[in-house]
Amino acid sequence: MTYDLYIGDRSFSSWSLRGWLMLEAFGLPHRIHLVGLYAGTLRVDLAGLAPARTVPVLRCPDGAILTDSLAMAETLVDRHPDAGLYPADPIARALARSMVAEMHSDFGALRSECPMNLRHGWRGVQVSDAVTGDLERITELFTPSRERFGADGPWLFGRYSLADAFYAPVALRIAGYGLPVGPLVQDYVQAQLADPRILHWRSEGERVNYDSIPYPMPANRIPWPGP
Repeated sequence: MTYDLYIGDRSFSSWSLRGWLMLEAFGLPHRIHLVGLYAGTLRVDLAGLAPARTVPVLRCPDGAILTDSLAMAETLVDRHPDAGLYPADPIARALARSMVAEMHSDFGALRSECPMNLRHGWRGVQVSDAVTGDLERITELFTPSRERFGADGPWLFGRYSLADAFYAPVALRIAGYGLPVGPLVQDYVQAQLADPRILHWRSEGERVNYDSIPYPMPANRIPWPGP
């Protein structure tokens, strides 16, 4: 009963990271298949996985193919009801589901202006008012989850949930670009930076060499701001 997960480059593919965390963080057996997202072989590498055209792609043990991260999350919840992918408390569970769905559909300015890059950080990036608005909304979402449900640990709902898998790349963007957030969000960013799963993912990404690093920025390049 092993899942097959198809991912892009670990250093840059935020959605691939989300897909992997959905499996890794909850002990769901899986095999990793690397796809040439930046090598130009994406279509060839996804052949036989129709209708997939982006990563991540999840092939379930029964052969079902999922080509969307939110669909992957909800399918895993259905198939593994005892794995703790969402909080057990019904109110917390509803909020976590809403936060996951909003991450899936929103925050376009943050994603486009601050692409994920786990090789190094940037300082001095000039962001738009839309990114500032995204950061304000993230604070608005994190505050009730942490203050009301976060007593059991450093994660959004205390214990790790799918909400943390979906917001991990957000935290890494905030760290990588030095984006201004308040103490509550910054504490969460530090928890993500120190997570052994994130450290492992990043170290695996560093094994790949690039002639030029994707997503150059007109800003000061600094060492990665985490462990």
